[in-house]
Amino acid sequence: MVDRRRQPAGDLVGRGGSRRLSVADVHLPRSLVALFPGAPRRVEAHGDTVAEVIADLDAQVPGIRNRLLDAGPSIRTHINVFVSGERATLTTPVPPGAVVHVIPAVSGG
Repeated sequence: MVDRRRQPAGDLVGRGGSRRLSVADVHLPRSLVALFPGAPRRVEAHGDTVAEVIADLDAQVPGIRNRLLDAGPSIRTHINVFVSGERATLTTPVPPGAVVHVIPAVSGG
């Protein structure tokens, strides 16, 4: 017997067989946006992890990935990323509707 019940929308496959990724509301600092003329301070980016969100962000603002990540790749020493208020790494999950803040570290002395 074939199960003909509909799948929940979150389980559906997108065009071309790819899965749909979460959408995050990404907030960028003025100091970073200033390096990319015309870039907005607030961007919707797709991805299920911070790494995927940064990849989508780089597709929208070419070159921004190099400002956020080192060659590792890992988040640069003087950049902090928060997902829904919690400090994040590249593997941190990004749930649908999450707010992601990119914040430059502040140091002084």
